[in-house]
Amino acid sequence: MTPRSFLIRGLLAGFIASLFAFGVAYTVGEPQVDAAIAVEEADAAAAPAEEAEHADDGHDHSHADEDTSVSRDHQSTFGLATGILSVGTALGGVIGLASAFAVGRIGRLRPSQSTALVAVAGYVSFSLVPFLKYPATPPAVGDGDTIGDRTLYYFIVQGIAILAAIGAVLAARRLLDRIGTYWTVLATVGGFVVIVVVTALVMPTVNELDDFPADILWSFRISSLLTSMTLWAAIGIVLVGLIGRLYEQESVKAARQDLAASL
Repeated sequence: MTPRSFLIRGLLAGFIASLFAFGVAYTVGEPQVDAAIAVEEADAAAAPAEEAEHADDGHDHSHADEDTSVSRDHQSTFGLATGILSVGTALGGVIGLASAFAVGRIGRLRPSQSTALVAVAGYVSFSLVPFLKYPATPPAVGDGDTIGDRTLYYFIVQGIAILAAIGAVLAARRLLDRIGTYWTVLATVGGFVVIVVVTALVMPTVNELDDFPADILWSFRISSLLTSMTLWAAIGIVLVGLIGRLYEQESVKAARQDLAASL
């Protein structure tokens, strides 16, 4: 079992998972994006003529092909599919390499088990924690002048969560033989939770919703969460299955070689 074998299977798992994630994003998420765009267009139409013109210049999400280089239909189909497939496949490769590094370094876990742990820890630290602090917002929400600050806040929380997850795994390796599995899990998970909660409390709060409809905002954020959960869960399930099968094949091969050497 080499890093290359993990990488190839990770890329394959990411590609397969991206297909499921695209299905969720298109069927659940895109209707919420359309609803948010409709709200933005309605607000622009209700504003004075000069303000409407300014809004069109800064936030043009109209369906008219002449106003956008890429039509809304293409954005919600080919553009969405291309983005998810690219990100999902690359993410699968990264998880595959991380799983290869984790083999044999996390207690007595089998490769499939350590791969599952990597996928879960990756989702929580890379996706879930920053989302809970700075959830996704649809078009027409947020001040364009603060997008740089909001993006920086998000990456800071994400980086701290990833470092905390890595620290928890390293601590678990040291504590496992000393205090046992139960107390090791309790200590490392508890330490991770404390770090991310403190980080969330210290980081600035962003509230730029104004009078945007709460039902559309809630539905958009739920759809965003479902899409990311689908991507990570599918990568984890497919990759764990592929690694488990690879491990069984390698084990059988090694057993045959040992048997042949003993004869």
